[in-house]
Order: sequence, then structure tokens, then C-alpha cells
Amino acid sequence: MTEGLPNWIELLFLTTCLGTIGFFYYSNGKPKKLTLLIILWSVVHSVLAYNGFYQNTESIPPRFGLILIPAVFFIVFGLLPKQQKWFLKERNTKISTFLHIVRLPVEIVLFELFVHKMVPELMTFAGRNFDISMGITAPIIGYLFMANKISKKGLLVWNVIGLILVLYILTNGILSAELPFQQFGFEQPNRGINYFPFVLLPAMIVPIVIWTHLSDIIKLNKEIKTTPQHSV
Repeated sequence: MTEGLPNWIELLFLTTCLGTIGFFYYSNGKPKKLTLLIILWSVVHSVLAYNGFYQNTESIPPRFGLILIPAVFFIVFGLLPKQQKWFLKERNTKISTFLHIVRLPVEIVLFELFVHKMVPELMTFAGRNFDISMGITAPIIGYLFMANKISKKGLLVWNVIGLILVLYILTNGILSAELPFQQFGFEQPNRGINYFPFVLLPAMIVPIVIWTHLSDIIKLNKEIKTTPQHSV
């Protein structure tokens, strides 16, 4: 755990991590092996962060690459034709829409980390982070979609907006971290992600959110092209 932080912040974040894995599991046909892989991946980076591995920000190459590079690989791999056949068949779009609720507690945690000088203000909803809007609207959009009050085209647009927002704040987060190419937040760098449990934000939550958006966009787009849709 991180010294100086109230316990509730870390407990809220850990609960959010469990919620993310749960939503992933149930929205993708309960893939046991893949879910266990995600848990193992999370445990490995949690142990590394807990033991201070990522707090060494001066190593070359940057140790944080052990999170970013594999995460990008897993996202791309998860969108290949074979994997597309799987999620096109197994994906429950209604549940995957509710997955984005986790972005609301994430924003609360990020704001508290800013207050405790562990991330720059730009990483919060008080700065450049508009991702909280997805956490707030996810249950609303999810309910409307379940009640057939919003079309697949409307849900597709919402997913595209959500993808843009998460990629935007991810870019800002990387560029404000203590890395060789840091561009922002020099007075208060994005160092919270180097600590357990917050390392799981870039290591697990964000990749799942991005992949869920991309895969839902692919699925919805295919369904829209093959099925006549009513207006939103």
C-alpha cells in the first residue's frame, strides 16, 4: 500500500479492479482461461509495484515499458480475425456497456491522488480528464439500450466518444509520467501509477476499457450493416 493515503482510496481502487474483471468476465461469455490470465497479469505487476520496481524512473529502457508494450500487444492481438469471431459470438453488449461504470470510481481515485500530490491536476476531472462523463453516462446508456430506447447506432456513437476520451487521457497520463519523453506535469508528475495498487490502472483497467470499446465498435458496426435499425 502507499504511505500517506487514506485506506479508503486504495480499497475503492481495488474494488474497482475487481469490478472491471467481473464485468469483463460476464460480458464475454465467462472465459475462464482468459480471465485467469488477466488476474495473473495483474498479480505480477502488483508484486513488482509493491516491491518498488516501477519507482525506479531513471532506468534505461524505462521499466514502465513492461506495462505499456505488452498492453498494446494484447489489445491488437485481441482484435485479430480469430479473436473477432470469438467476441462477435460471445459478447453481451448490454453488459459490456455497463463495464464503463468503473470509470467513475477511477476518476474519484485520480482526484484524491492529485490532492495527495501523486498525479498532476490534468489527470483529473478538474483538469483535462473528461473520462468521468463515460462513468456517469454508462448506466444511463446501458439502461436505455436494454429498454430499446437507444439504437445500436446510438450506442456505437457513444463507444466512439468513449474511446476518444480514454485515449486522450491515456496520452496525457503517459506524457506526464516520469519517463524520458515527459511533456507535462513537471511540478507534480504522474507518479501514482508506479505504486501498488494504482499500477493496475495502466496495466489492467485501461487496456480492458480500450479493448472493450474497440471490440464493441466492431461488433455494433457489423450488426448495423446487416440489420435495419430504428432511429435513436
